[in-house]
Amino acid sequence: MQRKNISSGTPWEPVVGYSRAVKVGPYVHVSGTTATAPDGNIVGIGDVYAQAVQTLKNIGSALQKAGASLNDVVRTRMLVTNIADWQKIGKAHGEVFGKIRPATSMVQVSALISPEILVEIEADAYIGK
Repeated sequence: MQRKNISSGTPWEPVVGYSRAVKVGPYVHVSGTTATAPDGNIVGIGDVYAQAVQTLKNIGSALQKAGASLNDVVRTRMLVTNIADWQKIGKAHGEVFGKIRPATSMVQVSALISPEILVEIEADAYIGK
């Protein structure tokens, strides 16, 4: 199967050695994604719902570059810095995936790569026939 690496163009991808997404055959795996705007700034500082919404938009963009869509997502993983915010994060997730209903998990972590980032989401998609 052919492998396609999808970049978001951030300067840290080659430094850390990762891709925003990787497509192999009918599978697309989207790396942990945050609420980063195209200019590199964090969207929604202090607002976990706004960050979750932007993060899901970024995932949608990566999927589109891989020839997939949010409708193809079969699994998500949400990493959050405060599990008490689960309803706000869940609301954003539900607005996107309410009818798709992928398998998912939400886990509290002690910190993400920047203290302003409150949520990080991974996604796996299957583009089957």
